Amino acid sequence: MKRLLIGLLIAPSAFADSVLVTNANLMSMGPLGTQHGVSVLIEDDVIADIGTNITTVADTVIDANGAIVTPALFAGATATGLVEVNAVRESADGSMSDTKDNTVQVGFDVRDAYSPMSSVVGVTRVEGFGYSLLMASGGQYSVAGRGSLVDFDGGFESFNGSDVLFVDVGGYAADKVGGSRAAHWMLLDGIMADLKRRSSEREYLSQSGKEHLKDLTKNGVFVFSANRAADIRKVISFSNEYRLNSVITGGREAWLLADELAAADIPVMVNGLDNLPSNFDALGSRLDNAALLHDAGVQVLFTSGETHNARKVRQGAGAAVAHGMPHEAAVEAMTTTPSRVFGGRVRALEVGNRADMVIWSGDPLEVTSYATSVILKGEVTSMATRQSKLLERYLPEDAGLGRAYINR
Repeated sequence: MKRLLIGLLIAPSAFADSVLVTNANLMSMGPLGTQHGVSVLIEDDVIADIGTNITTVADTVIDANGAIVTPALFAGATATGLVEVNAVRESADGSMSDTKDNTVQVGFDVRDAYSPMSSVVGVTRVEGFGYSLLMASGGQYSVAGRGSLVDFDGGFESFNGSDVLFVDVGGYAADKVGGSRAAHWMLLDGIMADLKRRSSEREYLSQSGKEHLKDLTKNGVFVFSANRAADIRKVISFSNEYRLNSVITGGREAWLLADELAAADIPVMVNGLDNLPSNFDALGSRLDNAALLHDAGVQVLFTSGETHNARKVRQGAGAAVAHGMPHEAAVEAMTTTPSRVFGGRVRALEVGNRADMVIWSGDPLEVTSYATSVILKGEVTSMATRQSKLLERYLPEDAGLGRAYINR
């Protein structure tokens, strides 16, 4: 067990102060565009130089051998760092159960429960993902709680960007507010009335909740979980009425309102693999959803909808490209766009920016490709995970002998 725990250290491990990546096909996702056959010099935690004639001697040299190098990927909206096993209650902290307090829990902040030592963080990171939108889910009303972007660099306080409030206005969540999705909007109008201190039949917010919501309306981002076109339309009108900085997640029928979403400047976070009407909120699902949104001028982001399978984000982006979305736009949608949408730092691979980058075995949108090296905060990350350590421990080494014969 001791050896296993040692192998679970998930903080990026650097053995040098400087790193030089040579012979890279660099997709900077910034003003530099794509640079072929260049070297990237990393000193401390930032990119110090990019070029073809870097002569600086670095402590660690990685020959990319012509491979594609991108910024670290965005894992979508997940509970990574908040959950180990969903069915084990003490290991799941992404939601708040019903309480006797009837106020809307705007103050519930999942960042207070985040652990960078979660095995899910390490597994997600070695797949080439450097950050995620730490998501609150569930709750006793439409409002689930708050989160933000979080980097997978091993830090306990690796949060950045704006405060984000998660709101579910879909059909499944309607049971929380009386059985009709129309009640979502009655509740949300009520909390906005509370904020403006208008008279109402009941108090929806505590005093601290009012302070949190006031700040969110000015500086934060509202993420609305909605799939049905009618619900998305309500999000657009609600966001316009209260001047909210909003994002749609899910958005299976968002393509039906692509022009309206573009006009309202509301980004949409989609699962590129959604193609079947799995429920009545998603009858209009189609694989070219992302392409249609992009063509209309909507900012597109990708999510898999699964914390333990965040790697599907790459597959979903690849499916979007196969159905009409430009390749570079899809890479941008899962690297730099999310940080821009949620108020995070600039993640393009440019001189002066923090070095969060991935070297790939092939096209990052191909399912057969994989990350060969992951560099976060300028440090070369260990590719060991709990799974790889368990494999080493239990995989038989002697031909013909089963696992029961291996004891170490």
